[in-house]
Amino acid sequence: MGNSGSAVKVCTDHQGGINWLSLSPDGQRLLTGSEDGTARLWSTADSQCHGHFQGHESYITFCHLENEAAFTCSADHTIRKWDVVTGQCLAIYRGHTSIVNRILVAKDYLFSGSYDRTARCWSVDKEKQIQEFRGHRNCVLTLAHYSSRDVLEEEEEEEEEEEKVSRDLLVTGSTDCTVKVWELFSGSTDYTIRTWNIVTGEQLKVFKEHQGSVICLELVNRHLYSGSADRTVKCWFVDTGERIQTYKAHKHSVSTLKYHAGILFTGSGDACARAFNSRSGVLQKIFRGHKFIINCIQIHNELLYTASHDGTLRIWDIRGICKRNKRRLKKERSVQGRSSQKGSLSRLFNNKVGCMVQQENREHEAVELM
Repeated sequence: MGNSGSAVKVCTDHQGGINWLSLSPDGQRLLTGSEDGTARLWSTADSQCHGHFQGHESYITFCHLENEAAFTCSADHTIRKWDVVTGQCLAIYRGHTSIVNRILVAKDYLFSGSYDRTARCWSVDKEKQIQEFRGHRNCVLTLAHYSSRDVLEEEEEEEEEEEKVSRDLLVTGSTDCTVKVWELFSGSTDYTIRTWNIVTGEQLKVFKEHQGSVICLELVNRHLYSGSADRTVKCWFVDTGERIQTYKAHKHSVSTLKYHAGILFTGSGDACARAFNSRSGVLQKIFRGHKFIINCIQIHNELLYTASHDGTLRIWDIRGICKRNKRRLKKERSVQGRSSQKGSLSRLFNNKVGCMVQQENREHEAVELM
């Protein structure tokens, strides 16, 4: 563990703090949303700004980037969709009555969370609200989702290869559902995480243990990671709601997190980014350089991108920590393999001993009968 040294590059084009950073699915571009009310498009190849989106009447709180379209939400209570080539605003989603904190795009659906204490589901193409989720006592700060392919066991994937496309849904746990049946996680300032049925709006499950607002969420392989104002990250089993790990070391609220190859990266109000061993919870590295809260992190080609309220986008080389983690995982698998092999040999030995004992008993019984 230690300081990573200086960032590889620092980008300073925004005129206000950067509240969010989104990576395109093809990994070629980054989108930043800022306090200056604009969003900017960056190339991951040269780290240069290649687009500038203007139109919101207040600061941008969050952004999401697809390959051909960008989405932003704002303190002006709206969500906007943009053409990434022309910079033209393609749609405006109106309905929230306060600051929109988060958006999430999945296929033809757009989800949003707001200070008006609701989460909402929209049709992306029709700009129409489909469902409203009520239940939180305070503002909804964060949303998360993952594909059903992440919750299928390996053997299930092999057996159901042909069905994987139709199961690529917004689901949680091991739920087996069809298209248009969704579940959604939301985090709130009432210190809870809740799951919802997206068709009915019914609340399904509540995770309670944080002592502060739930600010960020990440879903990976049946595990839910939640970052909070209580300065911790907690890891939960999605299916049961059981808390299995707590990550400590932050000196302020945990504002953002990202899982990558067995490493949990976090950003905090203490202006530092951190890397934890996701299994053990051990802190492995601290990234220092920002002056204010880190609002978002992204990872691409073993580079860590951090966006901060200080108005800068910083890029860090994480090849060293990734390489060390890969060696550790390889070693763990090797140990597990030897342990499994040892167990198999032990079972084989026990089976042989058992067979020999049974044979002796049978022979002994035969002698007695004679």
